Amino acid sequence: MSQPPSTLVACLCAAWCRVCDGYHEVFAALREQHPELRFVWVDIEDDAELMDDLEVETFPTLLIGVGRELRFVGPVLPQLAPAQRLLANLGDMRPSIPNPAAQAVLARLQQRC
Repeated sequence: MSQPPSTLVACLCAAWCRVCDGYHEVFAALREQHPELRFVWVDIEDDAELMDDLEVETFPTLLIGVGRELRFVGPVLPQLAPAQRLLANLGDMRPSIPNPAAQAVLARLQQRC
């Protein structure tokens, strides 16, 4: 029997971003609420080799993938409820609109984490 694909939730932020500073607590709460998911914090500058061509303009940005399938990439309000709603609806989400740069980031994160 094969394992279901793992779900990865990545927060794409930057060390200089004060909004991201506050989002650490929200992200930690999400991790506690969803121990079945893998969570990773990515500093877009410190981990630039992971980011390659993906441009992140608004923080925080979440990237969510199920296995190799990109389900969501985009900015979220820096509050717990919007991210909780995203994760609650994960099973109903269709694959994201093709975004080769985000897909490549997901693939690199899946290999690394």
